[in-house]
Amino acid sequence: MSFTKTAFIHSEEIERYHYPDMCPFKTERAGMTKSLLKSMGLFGGGNSFEAAPVAITEKEANQFHTKRYLNILKRISTTGDMKSDDFFYGLGTEETPVFYDLFPYSMLAAGATVTGARLLLEGAAGRVFNPSGGYHHALPEKAGGFCYINDIALGCKTLAKAGKRVLCLDLDAHHGNGTQHAFYKNSDVFTISIHESGKSLYPWGGFEDEIGEGRGAGYNVNIPIPPGTDDDAYLFIFETLVPPLIEFYDPDVIVCEIGMDILAGDPLTHLNMTNNVFAEILPDIMQLNKPMLVTGGGGYIPRKTARGWALVWTILNDMESAIEEPLGMGGVFLGSNEWQGGLRDMRVYSRGTKHSRIHTEIAETIRKIESTVFKMHKI
Repeated sequence: MSFTKTAFIHSEEIERYHYPDMCPFKTERAGMTKSLLKSMGLFGGGNSFEAAPVAITEKEANQFHTKRYLNILKRISTTGDMKSDDFFYGLGTEETPVFYDLFPYSMLAAGATVTGARLLLEGAAGRVFNPSGGYHHALPEKAGGFCYINDIALGCKTLAKAGKRVLCLDLDAHHGNGTQHAFYKNSDVFTISIHESGKSLYPWGGFEDEIGEGRGAGYNVNIPIPPGTDDDAYLFIFETLVPPLIEFYDPDVIVCEIGMDILAGDPLTHLNMTNNVFAEILPDIMQLNKPMLVTGGGGYIPRKTARGWALVWTILNDMESAIEEPLGMGGVFLGSNEWQGGLRDMRVYSRGTKHSRIHTEIAETIRKIESTVFKMHKI
């Protein structure tokens, strides 16, 4: 396995596709990430390379999604013809709008994640980043949360089918309900999701007592965090719970969804964090020397999202220390009123009673998980 090679999954073809203008989900974020990296001289060369995604086939999509559902997506995508029953499949809402090319885009975006999984299996790369991935809400026969085809589930299935023990770490602000569904009764893929509590955010689930069933009992871990959670609180709960779980499971490969909707000010979420949390978490994961498939996810301030994913790419390539010092406080101007040092955000903190409430809730979440999942696995 070549841990020195990193692959960025992207192509001009995937940049052709867009959600409707009024939709807050912007596929353009992936291209913005690449453009920012190129403008800083951080794209290409060295041990990194760009790989074009290959769209999944319908047979491959059938590993998770039903033929009936795929046929509905195809019909809507090519004709725009909506039938009354389509609403039962989650289609035609504000969060899952119907638009031309919906189907080919979804199959190509999912293919980008599966392409990344294959690069890992072939040994062509040790770390892969697909900023066009992270559609973790899609269920076998239902769209949701801007997601139509679940690339995370399909990428994990590709790796597991090859005999790999897969750990799926979902760091998006929203609970990965579709991915949870895919592996809820399966121990071949260990799913961990850290997300804003379902008490305050879509998809209104992902609570501590959802721990899997049958063979999957104890292999699905939900770590809900309260609104207002800042970097320090997030890192505390991560460091307390996640490393022991990874050590217990000892995966062959790690799939990691990174949603920039955790960032303070995101219009669809209620957290108070910065991209610094990923800059601290990723190196610790990389030290495990496991192949890594990293995808994008949520993030509804496109420029902040692109900057965060550019930071992720530099970390995956061990480049961050080389760029932060020369940039100093001059920073990167992104065509807005934001001017930060390097690619990192300025930190923000929760104070006073809000800080106390957050840490009290986090302590209770830790207690619940330690008394259930940790106890089951004798961690």
